Formats: sequence, structure tokens, C-alpha cells
Amino acid sequence: MSIPSEFNNVTATAKANVYFEGKVVSHTIRFSDDAKKTLGLIYPGKFHFGTDQAERMEIVAGHCVIRLDGTEETRSVAAGSFFDVPAKSGFDIEVSSGICEYICSFLP
Repeated sequence: MSIPSEFNNVTATAKANVYFEGKVVSHTIRFSDDAKKTLGLIYPGKFHFGTDQAERMEIVAGHCVIRLDGTEETRSVAAGSFFDVPAKSGFDIEVSSGICEYICSFLP
């Protein structure tokens, strides 16, 4: 699977989604078919996110360690890789150094 480097024919929301005192920041983009993604940055730290909808997190640059809710297993995720999060769930994500860049796709 290839991580996209750009998206065409989208509407971008200028107002950022800012979490954890600015340590996680994203922007929403919408496609003509009303599909939605967020493009974001995660600075060093450990954070927990809840999900309403199923998500795919594609790592564009950097590295993180994740743990899905309901599991004890942690997994290292590097640039070019992804992980899926079930709906009505959540995950812990930790970035130990640098910046982790991601694309979050909201799955049907």
C-alpha cells in the first residue's frame, strides 16, 4: 500500500483541530463524495484518542508506538505503515522524538 503524498479536488478547513495543548494538530479535508480525512502532526508525548467511527491512521513521516483499547499489545508504526482503529473504540499513541505526520481516514 502506498501512502498518498497529495490529494486533488478537496475542500480544506482552514481552522485547525488542536488537541493536548497544541501537541496534536490536524486539518480536515473533504472530498466530492463527502468522504473526510484529517492531515496532522503529533509532537512528542503520549496521548489517547477515542473514536466514534472506524479509522485508518497512515503514518506519513516519523514513528509512533500505538496500543488499541482492549489490548495489552503495543505496536511500533513507522512512516509508510498504517493501523486501523475500530468504531466506538480508541487508542494510545506515543511519539518519543521528532514529529509524527499522519493521514486519518474515516472508514465507512
